[in-house]
Amino acid sequence: MSKFEKTIDQAIDSILDSYCKYGGINLEEAMNFPNQQNVITILDDILSLIFPGFRTAEEMDSATLRFVTGQKVNRIIAMLTREIQKALLYVVQDRGVECTHCYTLAEHTSRALIEEIPEIRRKVGLDVQAAYLGDPAAKSTDEVIVSYPGLEAIIVYRIAHFLCESGVPVIPRIMSEYAHGKTGIDINPGATIGESFFIDHGTGVVIGESCVIGNNVKIYQGVTLGALSVKKELMNKKRHPTIEDNVTIYANATILGGQTVIGEGSTIGGNTWVTKSVPPHTVLTQSGQNG
Repeated sequence: MSKFEKTIDQAIDSILDSYCKYGGINLEEAMNFPNQQNVITILDDILSLIFPGFRTAEEMDSATLRFVTGQKVNRIIAMLTREIQKALLYVVQDRGVECTHCYTLAEHTSRALIEEIPEIRRKVGLDVQAAYLGDPAAKSTDEVIVSYPGLEAIIVYRIAHFLCESGVPVIPRIMSEYAHGKTGIDINPGATIGESFFIDHGTGVVIGESCVIGNNVKIYQGVTLGALSVKKELMNKKRHPTIEDNVTIYANATILGGQTVIGEGSTIGGNTWVTKSVPPHTVLTQSGQNG
């Protein structure tokens, strides 16, 4: 063995030793934790079911649509069941209990997500229409589908939110952080968001876990819907604001606090800092409040 090979072997031994000392290793046979790349692959398949033919360069026409859809559905169920099972096992083992029916729960949830796809498509269709009607620069709904990062973040949110509401740990957050990395838009899957939601431009938008957003809400880049306090003991409390129907929030506005309510039909101006509730049909800017 050459000196170089010995050095490499020593480096490998050192890396393996660090696994024992510091953890952070996710072995497949241990059923330890969901795999990030697997979750992203699943998510990409689901997204291609939402808008078939838009996201992937695949051979597909009206004659093969059912076959291609069936392939994806079966692949999603198989892969997602395994990753959800890992997530459930990780949680229960961390609590020192066994989960003998984790696979059954995982498969049930995977199938439920597939059954939910038409409803997710209905909601996303309204989001697309909101973007098209809300942005004079949009030439068509197809353009919105293929080129608007706000829409992509919302679609991923709607998928992740369904899984979150179904009690799936970890995986919804992996999905939302993947979208965050691609779009610059951070929507926690625990947030509750109504229909016809539009994020224009989008970069730097943050929507917190307990945020509640109504219907026909439009927000611009840099908006933060966050918490006044980030103490760990508040993790199960409502920490983020409520945005009622038909509200517009302009760029770089910051709205904080679980008791803060932005009333229906209000407009929040750019660069405003809001920590108190705003009555319905109010225009709030840096210079003050107009009823």
